[in-house]
Amino acid sequence: MRITAWMAALAVSLLACTGWARAEAEPTGAAFCVTCHDSDDLPDMSRSAHAASKDARVPDCISCHGPSEAHAHKPKDAKTQPKPDRMFSKALAMPAHESSAVCQTCHEKDAKRALWNGSQHHSADVACNSCHKIHTNNDRALAKASQTELCYACHKEQRAQLNKPSHHPVPEGKMSCSDCHNVHGSMGPKLAKRDSTNATCYSCHAEKRGPFVHQHEPVSEDCASCHNPHGSTVQAMLKSRPPMLCQQCHTPHVAGGVGAVGGQPGVFTPLQPGQPALIGGTSSGKNVVNLWQGRSCMNCHTQVHGSNNPSVSNPTPHLMLR
Repeated sequence: MRITAWMAALAVSLLACTGWARAEAEPTGAAFCVTCHDSDDLPDMSRSAHAASKDARVPDCISCHGPSEAHAHKPKDAKTQPKPDRMFSKALAMPAHESSAVCQTCHEKDAKRALWNGSQHHSADVACNSCHKIHTNNDRALAKASQTELCYACHKEQRAQLNKPSHHPVPEGKMSCSDCHNVHGSMGPKLAKRDSTNATCYSCHAEKRGPFVHQHEPVSEDCASCHNPHGSTVQAMLKSRPPMLCQQCHTPHVAGGVGAVGGQPGVFTPLQPGQPALIGGTSSGKNVVNLWQGRSCMNCHTQVHGSNNPSVSNPTPHLMLR
């Protein structure tokens, strides 16, 4: 009986040293991190793509913050807990290029981020974590409703323009900055999503694409020659009101004997002090003020983006009349 009892005690001891010990083994990786960093000091990120997962393809705490052995196991001679190997908070953040390089280990494979290096944001030392928040379920940079306010934090001039009467429906939430811009790098100007301003505009305004039989050169060169895409006080987001806008390139009708100042029959200049009225029931004329009212040049030249009129006679199609 004594031998049987001794063997039973030995078996219990062996189980304690093997199975029980394995059950109480220290967790590794992100599982060890969350033993300290729980919901009390970290926001909920359970639905985030960066949340802890058993899938080996999903990054965990160590993927971004490094092994951080000294942080995980405080050395005996350390007075305070050492920080992780890589920090992203503003007070202890790494340089922008180093911080972004950590993100690029996973995200550089996406074609939308292939031109990040050398882009305007990269050159301005804007790091990924300057805009993106990792420890959250809802990244404001990815949501159309909050993305614009994030961009406004730096682009204050565009905030003012988008609050002007004529603007794209960005403040209304129907568009966001990323509809036109690729913030991670682009071959186009101003980080436009396409290779040119026009190609970006044509993705929505296809009716202006052409080609037309009679092209309007500024239109085919750059839409921004006439339009301010973020907003303007002039209808259709024009940079200035016609005819002042048109006359930045076109000589007024006066040059060819056309118009009031040029002496065109039936068109009269504004009255001078003491001058009798030139317009009456029999004059068949019209006051020059009419040329400066409404849409001005576009009262007649309606096809300012280009004309497909094949006619070679009146109305002369290259004048964009119809």
